[in-house]
Amino acid sequence: MPYYVYKIFEFPFRRLEKLEQHDNYGEASKRSKLMRSELAPDASFRIKVIYADSELHAEDLLNELRSPLPNPEDD
Repeated sequence: MPYYVYKIFEFPFRRLEKLEQHDNYGEASKRSKLMRSELAPDASFRIKVIYADSELHAEDLLNELRSPLPNPEDD
């Protein structure tokens, strides 16, 4: 399965833009870190790496709503 590098915009609506596709994690990670280092502090998007079967699966995973992590202080 490939690793995808996406640009994610949150405003005015959530939008995903595939930037690259890599066969191994090392390449994908290195490229995404380079892209993040070149971002302006006020960039309107973020860069994310996702491991998925296909572009459609990657976009489904990136759009999935995740529940917040439990707070240990709530116990």
